[in-house]
Amino acid sequence: MTSAPTRQIRRVAALLVIAALAATCGATIPDRTPPEWSSPGLVGGGGWPYASEPLAPLDADGATYLPDSSVVLLGDGRARLVPFGAKGSVTVPRDDPRVDSAVRADRSWLHAGHVPGSLPAHRNMAARALLDLRLLTGPSGASVASWYGAWRFVWPRDSAFAAAALTATGHALEARRILKFLARVQDEEGMWAARYKPDGGAVTDGRRVQFDSLGWVLWASWLVFVKDPAATARMPELWPMVRRAADRLSSSLGADGLPPPSSDYWERSPRSEEDPRRPTLGVVSAMFTGLRGATAIARARGAAEEAHRWQTATGRLSAAISRQFAPYGYPRSPVEGGAMDAAVTFLAPPFAAYDPGVYTAVRTAAAKLRLPGGGVLPGERWAGNRTVAWTPETAMFALAAAASGYRDEATGWLDWLAGHRTSLGVLPEKVDQYGLPAAVAPLGWTASLVVLALEAQNGRLPIP
Repeated sequence: MTSAPTRQIRRVAALLVIAALAATCGATIPDRTPPEWSSPGLVGGGGWPYASEPLAPLDADGATYLPDSSVVLLGDGRARLVPFGAKGSVTVPRDDPRVDSAVRADRSWLHAGHVPGSLPAHRNMAARALLDLRLLTGPSGASVASWYGAWRFVWPRDSAFAAAALTATGHALEARRILKFLARVQDEEGMWAARYKPDGGAVTDGRRVQFDSLGWVLWASWLVFVKDPAATARMPELWPMVRRAADRLSSSLGADGLPPPSSDYWERSPRSEEDPRRPTLGVVSAMFTGLRGATAIARARGAAEEAHRWQTATGRLSAAISRQFAPYGYPRSPVEGGAMDAAVTFLAPPFAAYDPGVYTAVRTAAAKLRLPGGGVLPGERWAGNRTVAWTPETAMFALAAAASGYRDEATGWLDWLAGHRTSLGVLPEKVDQYGLPAAVAPLGWTASLVVLALEAQNGRLPIP
């Protein structure tokens, strides 16, 4: 595995080569000026309320995190951190007592749970991912996708995965905060908006309701219930939230056993799908997982009526998936020859019991979506830049392989992710054809999926 300093040297060298070429033939060289969101990672300080700010790209040369912390050691030997109680960062000598205090606080938080990963590079990636999830989650439980602009919002789907990753690694307090935030912003009909501001206000920008978010929040709630049952006694909000969401999902099923079409994690109009009349696999698979989780919670609580109602809905949805998606190899839309989508991994462990037919579809999708430089596109007929790999979808395949017992396969995906982080070791949203970050870093969803994949490698993820 290439070390972070070695990767930094290579990247600086590559940029110098591009600059030299641009001096003579700039018209043929793509403009690689860092966009406004460009940063190799967030500066933190280990203290409440976990304030952070991005490290400027110009300060990144030679910079690195002090191990297992969010304190950045700059190339000139000084340290940058956000002091306890402050909102912005300061740059201080390395021997300033605030530096070691912040490092101790970060390490204490990490070790209050555990950091998965048997290989050094994987363990390092998991520690950074967990610390980044902490920095992206505010005191209210608002867990934003990332730090900049259009990413600085709370998607219920992404938040559910953050809660799941934090729960799985024993960082229960932050996980509970996230679920409490989601309970506060849920409407009386059990729905969530597509995204929220950190203060809890819904963003009204025309994005459609995304039914998959209900399934993912139910799954994360179930994982908290299983992994940290004592926590549920301190969360009176959990059961009402679960009941509203599960009732909304079960009542949404039509005569064919499927819910109505809705936007999913691609966030595009159902009218653009291959079969606009029916939901995508990304929606139905999340609902299938969430309803099973809700049913398990209801049974454990002795709520027989709800358990029966949701189990009946689960059976109808399961039959619809077998009838309408399975015959075509589990494509994104249930049509013959339908395009494959990374969401096929949502029907594999740890979200559902292992099924050889489903895993064959997972491998088929991986082969069709994989790019020459590694990583994958979200879908087979992706309308975006087809040279840019997306890290969340790549991590989905890592998670499915790890949870299904294919350790070598999972290690291959995880090695690629570990090798394509920023110079500070942070997981970005995308990686371009040159192997460089092509969007904001860190991305909370990728961080969560990577942590869960490494947990699954250790056999520690249950299946609802």
